[in-house]
Amino acid sequence: MSIMIKGVHVYPGHLGLAAQLALVAELRGLLVAAPLFRSSIAGGKQMSVRMSSAGRFGWVSDPRGARYETRHPATGAPWPAIPDSVLAIWRAIAAPHLRDPARLPDSCLINWYDASARMGLHQDRDEGDFGWPVLSISLGDEALFRVGGTARSDRTESLWLRSGDVVLMAGAARLCFHGIDRIRPGSSNLLPRGGRINLTCRVVT
Repeated sequence: MSIMIKGVHVYPGHLGLAAQLALVAELRGLLVAAPLFRSSIAGGKQMSVRMSSAGRFGWVSDPRGARYETRHPATGAPWPAIPDSVLAIWRAIAAPHLRDPARLPDSCLINWYDASARMGLHQDRDEGDFGWPVLSISLGDEALFRVGGTARSDRTESLWLRSGDVVLMAGAARLCFHGIDRIRPGSSNLLPRGGRINLTCRVVT
């Protein structure tokens, strides 16, 4: 069952606690192969969110700009495969919105937020075809999600995303401006050291 905010589908509590714990365990192993790093934005300022990726492509941003790369910027190794458990969520939630139900994401961004991390309003525009949806999974501390329209000046609405929630941006909402205004520290004990993990699945090519 989903709720809607500015045309974006939110599936509260889609993942139960056991599924969340299993996914976190998978991610620990994945991040050994592809350690978290910080990207920079315009002007060279580092993002407050640390990140990594899985799949054929990973998202990076540096003085040359934002783009997808096939290798980790620090290790030079290919990104690890997207976990099957994440692909199962994609099949369950995104399938009704796919032109080709067999199409799987070729990138899964892994963003880690500490208590002070934020993500400013932005659109996901680095992909080759905006007809494919974007799916995100929240794990750990709650995050205040803000979403607007397809113009930065459009009115925004906000709601708290909790651990286990899944968000889908599809159709007209695919290019909505969205971001994370703040984290609620200590709102979840899923991650032993606190913080929030957000997984974002995208079709790049």
